[in-house]
Amino acid sequence: MGARKKTAAEARKNELKKTAIAKLNDCPTSPRKMRLVADLVRGVEVDRALSILKYTNKEAAGRLEKLLLSAIANWQAKNEGMRLEDSNVFIREIKVDGAGMLKRLRPAPQGRGYRVRKRSNHVTMILDSKLGENINA
Repeated sequence: MGARKKTAAEARKNELKKTAIAKLNDCPTSPRKMRLVADLVRGVEVDRALSILKYTNKEAAGRLEKLLLSAIANWQAKNEGMRLEDSNVFIREIKVDGAGMLKRLRPAPQGRGYRVRKRSNHVTMILDSKLGENINA
């Protein structure tokens, strides 16, 4: 491996050491409905995001709140000596991707059948911390 590749790989490795990742796979909610809630908390500090998700009146908010708590636990496992409140931990990235669909048939008039597609999604949440900087969210 060349020197430039090696330094880039080391930089990526050091970046991953301070970030925490949590994934939610095959969530039985449509990606469009999940993105509505995910857009509310993207780029927001963790404690504020938890309060937003707690008081959002959508089913997807409960699932994202549980995922955020998992990501916080992952961050605390990677950064054992640091406190969550002092580190300015925020949601750096949240992606909602489509997953597999359950395809069903629904009876329709005159002997026809309408196709029902029950969608599901995958959510990936990445937390990061900015030490010594203020985040205005």
